[in-house]
Parts: sequence; structure tokens; C-alpha cells
Amino acid sequence: MDLPPLYRAPDVAGRTVRQIVYPTLSGRAARIHLSNEYGKTPLTIEDLRIARSAGGAAAVANDGARVTFGGKSTVSIPAGGELDSDPVTVDIAEGAPYAISAFMGPDQRIVAWHRVSSQVNYVSAPGNHAADASAEAFRGRFTQYVWVTGLSVEAAPSSAAIAAIGDSITDGMRSSLNQNHRWPDALARRLAGSSDRSTAIVNLGISGNRLLSDSPCYGDALAKRFEHDVLGRPGVKTAILLIGINDINFASMPARNGLDCDFPHTSVTAADLIAGYQRVIAAARHAGVKVFGATLTPASLPAQRESIRLAVNQWIRTSRAFDGVVDFDAALRDPAQPDRLRRNFDSGDHIHPSDAGYAAMADTVPLDAVVNSTRK
Repeated sequence: MDLPPLYRAPDVAGRTVRQIVYPTLSGRAARIHLSNEYGKTPLTIEDLRIARSAGGAAAVANDGARVTFGGKSTVSIPAGGELDSDPVTVDIAEGAPYAISAFMGPDQRIVAWHRVSSQVNYVSAPGNHAADASAEAFRGRFTQYVWVTGLSVEAAPSSAAIAAIGDSITDGMRSSLNQNHRWPDALARRLAGSSDRSTAIVNLGISGNRLLSDSPCYGDALAKRFEHDVLGRPGVKTAILLIGINDINFASMPARNGLDCDFPHTSVTAADLIAGYQRVIAAARHAGVKVFGATLTPASLPAQRESIRLAVNQWIRTSRAFDGVVDFDAALRDPAQPDRLRRNFDSGDHIHPSDAGYAAMADTVPLDAVVNSTRK
């Protein structure tokens, strides 16, 4: 895969990158998962620490713990590789912010990132500031995630995870910065307010992602990455699948000279998408993972593309192919114009929900059915 040029990527060589994450399960130890999947050279981290965030780039003083790999504080991950840290003893509270700080090697560059984080992260002045509680050194800011692709909390054997997997709507595109208003965040808050405290929510949305086609910018097709991202993730028992609107839409996007993030401009039918869903369902069943299918939300599509969306949604609702259905379309559509988002649920681009729309999505998830599916 050719990587997009990251013109705005900050200089991280010999600096400390501090990223803010919000675990959705409590525990007393954790592992950090690092990925260099799309790297061209080794990923070198000379010091990695985790501490409770004190807001912004600050960390709670005397709260941090060093993270090691095979007992060593320095790690080098080859191009294309990924690695879990040793377990680190640290009190993890679900919903609380944690700062993961990585002092990078002297030649390290960012060549790939998770483009839409809806979260401000930080880069320091030159030097190792991983143990700093103060925000003083962290003057650089960026709104992507790099290298850290998971925080696995060691919890009770009865604990489980629900994976929300999809495109920019699951990724939280156009939700408020630093507010955790993506629909999986709101679903995690619903869980936290219930009697269930042993189920985590994992957000595996990638903006621009498609079910059937790889992209030079938006990652592997979901039908391809599902095995690694969901079935290969510890503790995942159930997935909520929302994908397909980009497959329908990208065929009409104009081709661009040079890097074309929307390539290939492949036209799809409802039958194509249904066949893709069936492949995902079959892989999940083979692994013992339940899958809830989510209906595609309104996107103000022209008639021909809208007919595909409607046919796909009809199949999701009536085929009984999935273990359950989450009707996001019904939750968000304008009753007077069902091909459009309700005005108060529209972020303004007529595709991505507003914060209120994302909250409505979380509220429409059949929580008891989804949680119970993780116990079977």
C-alpha cells in the first residue's frame, strides 16, 4: 500500500509524543499494543510511560509507570510488525483519560497515522519528557493517533469486549474535539451507567473505509481487515458492523491526479455488499464471535445510489443473517425526507451525524441483546 504524504505530520525525531486515550474497562494492569504495520523502517521508542491525564498535555504527578518490552524500556519494531508490551501494573479506571508518552528514536518519522482522532495529542520539545507531569514541554499539537493501536486491560475472566467497526461514522468524524462524542463513546457511557461493569467497547472505525475495496489512504477493506482487527483482538465476543456507504458513494468521486484516496472508483450493487457482509458473518461465526448488522444511515444520495442503500438496509433488517440488527437509519432519518438526516442530527455535511446524532445512535443500540450476546 502506498502511503499518503503527511504534509502536516509533526517532527517527532528525538522528541516525546503524548497521546490521550480513554479506556472503557477498569483493571489493575494493562498492556499497550504498538503497530508499525505501514512503516517503511523500524519503529524505535526509547522510553514509554502511562499515567493518568491531568487535562491537556499534563499528567498526574507521581502517577506514571514505565512500560517495558521483554523487560527492556527500549523497543524496536520492524517495518510491518506489531508488538504488545509487558503487563504494567497501573490502576485503570474506565472512562478516565490516560496519557501514553513515547520518547522516540533520533531518526523516527511519522509515515502513517489514524487520521481522525477527534482528540488533541501532543509533541514535546527535543528530549525525553515521557516522565514529565508538566505540560510545559509539550507545545506541539496534532489531531491524529500514531503507533498506539490498543490498550488491553487485565480484568476478570468474565469480562468481554464489543467491537464497533466501520467507517468515519464509527470513527466519529465531525464530532466535537476532545469531548468523546463518537457513538461508541456514548455506548460506553450507557454501559457504565448500567449494572454491567465488565464489558468494554473498542472503536475500530476508520474514516473513508469501505467493505469491499482497499484504499491508498483509508486502509484495507473491512472484509479483509475484520480477521485481524476484530477476530485477532483479545476479549472481543461481539461486533457491531456499520459499513458500505463509501462503497456506494466513492464510484462517483472524481479521479485525481497523483494520490487518489478514493481509488478504486468501483461501482457496487446491493448484491455485492450483501456478499461482503456474508463473508464477514461467516468469518465471525467460525471464530465464535457474534455480529450485529447496522443499517446504513441517510446520506442525501441521488436516486440510483439511494436505491442501493435502501436495498441493503432491507436485507439487513429482514434476512436474519446477522445475530441482531441495530437500526441506525431509523434513528437518524428525517421522517419527512427519509433519504436525509434529521436536521438536528446532521453535522452539516449531510453524511456525518452531529453530537446529538451520535448520541441517538448509541441510544438505539439494543444494549441488553448486545451485552447478552457476549456471554453466550
